[in-house]
Amino acid sequence: MAGARDRRRAERQKRKRRSADRGPASTEEQAPPAPEQADGNGVPAETFQEKMARRYEERNAEARSKLEPLEQGERPRAVTVGAVASTLLAIAFTVQGVLSIAGVSAGDATTRPAPLILFAVVLWAMAIGLWRARYWAVLGFQTVLLLMMLASAFGLVVVNSVLQAVGTTLLLLGSGTLFYFTIRAMARIQMPTSPGAD
Repeated sequence: MAGARDRRRAERQKRKRRSADRGPASTEEQAPPAPEQADGNGVPAETFQEKMARRYEERNAEARSKLEPLEQGERPRAVTVGAVASTLLAIAFTVQGVLSIAGVSAGDATTRPAPLILFAVVLWAMAIGLWRARYWAVLGFQTVLLLMMLASAFGLVVVNSVLQAVGTTLLLLGSGTLFYFTIRAMARIQMPTSPGAD
């Protein structure tokens, strides 16, 4: 009995040794061939990232080709809406600043005139730039819209009434929509000439 057991154990160890010796060779033989790194002409194959980058660039070029530069004195509709909104905000901050300087306070809260005047000056400059369809003014207005979107999104978390929730949601949707349309307007303002012009 002991001799049969020893023989079986010895045979098992031999089989293990053989499989261990054949293992690396067999795995190399069974491994699938590596994908070709070049096509038939010797050009390296395109990776996934390169393919996606090429597709995005093609889409960008197609979108740019559809854009038309502004005519002399032309102003996109979204920029006009932004100019009106900036003018109204500038007037509001100017009035608040003047009232603050005069000592008139709204309720119990006391406001310092310096920040109000500073905001009013910035908004007046932005409003004038938007009326003239300047790129920097549209970029600044988009920054204001982005801050309004963030403030209204955070404001939805702490609303106390249905009316306040509706107003905050409308502010969020309005600023988001205007932000979307000013992107295309900004691209048109940035174009010096039409794509097909000499």
